Amino acid sequence: MYLIRGKKISKQAKKKIPFTYRDLSWLSFNDRVLQEASDESVPLMERIRFLGIFSNNRDEFFRVRVATIKRMVRLGKKGLDLIGQDPVDVLEKIVEFSKDSEEKFEKVYRNILHELEKHNVFIRNEKGLTPEQAKFVKDYFHDEVMPALVPIMLDSTRKFPYLKDKSIYLAIRLVRNGKKSRHSLVEIPTGDISRFLVLPQDGKTKYVMLLDDVIRFCLDEMFYLFDYDRIEAHTIKLTRDAELDIDTDVSQTILEKISRSLKKRKMGQPVRFVYDDEMPDETLEYFSRRVKFIGSDSLIPGGRYHNFKDFMKFPDLGMKELCYPARHPANHPDLPDGVSMFRVIREKDIMLHYPYQSFRHIIDLLREASIDPKVVSISTTLYRAARNSNVMNALINAVKNGKQVTVVVELQARFDEENNIYWANRLQEEGAKVIFGVPGLKVHSKLVLIQRREDRKNVKYVHIGTGNFNEQTAKIYSDKSLLTADPRITSEVEQLFGFFADNLKVGNYKHLMVAPFNMRKKFLQLINTEIENAKKKKKSGITIKMNSLTDPELIRKLYEASAAGVEIKLIIRGICSLVTETEGFSQNIQAVSIVGRYLEHARVFIFCNGGDEKYFISSADWMIRNLNHRSEVAVPIYSKEIQKEMKEVIQFQLKDNTKARILNKRQDNRFRAKTGSSRYVSQDEIFKFFSSQVRKPKIKEKNPVLEIRSN
Repeated sequence: MYLIRGKKISKQAKKKIPFTYRDLSWLSFNDRVLQEASDESVPLMERIRFLGIFSNNRDEFFRVRVATIKRMVRLGKKGLDLIGQDPVDVLEKIVEFSKDSEEKFEKVYRNILHELEKHNVFIRNEKGLTPEQAKFVKDYFHDEVMPALVPIMLDSTRKFPYLKDKSIYLAIRLVRNGKKSRHSLVEIPTGDISRFLVLPQDGKTKYVMLLDDVIRFCLDEMFYLFDYDRIEAHTIKLTRDAELDIDTDVSQTILEKISRSLKKRKMGQPVRFVYDDEMPDETLEYFSRRVKFIGSDSLIPGGRYHNFKDFMKFPDLGMKELCYPARHPANHPDLPDGVSMFRVIREKDIMLHYPYQSFRHIIDLLREASIDPKVVSISTTLYRAARNSNVMNALINAVKNGKQVTVVVELQARFDEENNIYWANRLQEEGAKVIFGVPGLKVHSKLVLIQRREDRKNVKYVHIGTGNFNEQTAKIYSDKSLLTADPRITSEVEQLFGFFADNLKVGNYKHLMVAPFNMRKKFLQLINTEIENAKKKKKSGITIKMNSLTDPELIRKLYEASAAGVEIKLIIRGICSLVTETEGFSQNIQAVSIVGRYLEHARVFIFCNGGDEKYFISSADWMIRNLNHRSEVAVPIYSKEIQKEMKEVIQFQLKDNTKARILNKRQDNRFRAKTGSSRYVSQDEIFKFFSSQVRKPKIKEKNPVLEIRSN
């Protein structure tokens, strides 16, 4: 039974509770990314990169979510029960939505091309080259491109060649009047050669040519052996199921299973075949017939170019004025150079806000720990790290300096599996202890535990964050990290690492919320407190910032709180299955999504608690997978100073009237109405806020003996 407006309702009645299917909500989120590409106030080169982000997001959506729904279709009624809706109906809506988005995308792209031309930047194809440009392209083709091309003549092969995921191909038809056409397939080698060729400049006019068109221009150089009247070449792309099917062979280690599954992923079932909608019917019929495992529901018409993810690396052509102005993250005012970070953290809790403050403080902490004679051990989790990671290098250095280093490596971090296998092997080779996750759970928590010998006692220092230990993404992802020596927190993080080492030692958590053990229960309790306070006419309110909100139980509880009179403010970047503007359910809930220069990734929770507010940050969104099937951590923020800072940052975002879209039941991504003509961009204001913080004086004592805070 469930409660709405204090009344019990049956499981049958709860089906009527407003709920947006997650994948349709995600498509609406990606349209917000496309809005950034169309926004003329965004620098032009950044608009091009937003096209790349949109395309990359959509590719991953088809590889993961659409592939999953297609699996559900094959399961029949069981599939319907698993996702709560008819998967066939969901697929139809996704295809319809995707086609509409593709039309919007092409329109935005054409508009951007016109804008580029106003700045004397022209995209040239194979038909618009001057003689000088033609010679330049031919020379480049022979020197750089031709050696990487492997054309396959399809008419002489019985079996259609394997089409790789993430790759694009030219579907080629050699036409001779009155005779049967020949067909060929050429992979565009974007993995080895830049997608963009910058042509020689003509005065102030700049030219860029796509690799696709370089190859088109030189097709006669490849097919000179054949007798033809003309050559047609159109781009195609195949998207494959990216889900890993983990082998159940008990004789294999998890490392061996993941490695084998990665090889199988490359042969995953096709879920989408995208083609140039200018492709002649005869050519489309030929290729769709030869790619016989593609159904009509998976044939998606597109534009001339695919894999727009490459546009994230579009050359800036030296035109810095068309890019975001450079910003440098501020140093934390309490972490001056030349002062031990352990001394600072012993004195007070520290919170870092990326990308507004520098991630180098985390690297500095690990580097200091690696050489500090008093440090005994370092334990950390690894979900996603940079390929050339200074974080991992600091851990390896700690091993070389005699520290006990334990790293919990999650091998099932989607699309980072190979990178994590690489670092796991490196760490093991250097002598670190590597734990390969927890059976049945993804370790998604962002933890560091450093143990230091001080005055004959082991003192613990902890990092708990919302984002990965990745210095590259920390430049563009908005995340938070708490650094603390508070024993209430550090002792429970130590228990959690004990659980990673021995899964029978679950631990007892009074301060931390730890999924899947107590996080759901504690969040429900916190919401219940707000409901009771609202009923008693006490102060109440909930403010939540996260990436995704899809968990049915917590959504129902938020509806119950709204019905009881609790004012709820949501900042949800991506998927939001909660439906606002619904009388009796969500009349007291406001929800916005902020999409801008930085990717909003932090999870923040503020509960009014009768006026004595409670603050938390977490690695977890409110999704079933996070709360039930992952190891996640939410940590209370006890420092009043940090609480005040967090509230100020949230208030900046709640006032955003430029990058905040209202999440309504229509999912039309309407921008929040401006009051007057003033633009308020929260990410800009937050950057100013942290940049203006004054560096505080250094700690006076060189070696202070500080008391550990008691429980």
